[in-house]
Amino acid sequence: MRKNEDISKTILDLDRMVHEPARLAILTVLASAEEVAFLFLQRVTGLSKGNLSSHTQKLEAAGYLATVKVFQGRIPVTSFRITDEGRTALQLYHHQLRALLPKEGKP
Repeated sequence: MRKNEDISKTILDLDRMVHEPARLAILTVLASAEEVAFLFLQRVTGLSKGNLSSHTQKLEAAGYLATVKVFQGRIPVTSFRITDEGRTALQLYHHQLRALLPKEGKP
C-alpha cells in the first residue's frame, strides 16, 4: 500500500501551473528556443489568441516566462522567453512524471 501512497503524493505534488496542458506546451516550446514570437507560439500550440494570452499571463505572473515587446518598423511584436525559474519548474515536472513510470522490468 505504501507504493500507492507515494504515487498519490507525487501526483498531488505536481506543479499545477506546469501540469495544465496548454501551459505545458508553451513551456516546452520555450525551453527549446531563446525567444519565441507570439504568432509562432500560437501556430505551434494551436491555441487561440485569447487562450494563448491568458496562459502566458498566468505563466508570467508565476515567474515562469518573460514577455518581450518590441517594434519591427511600426509593427509591435510580442515574444516570450522562459525564465530560469520556469526552466527549473519544467525540469522538476519532467522528473516527477518519470518517477511515476514503472521501472524497467517491473510492472
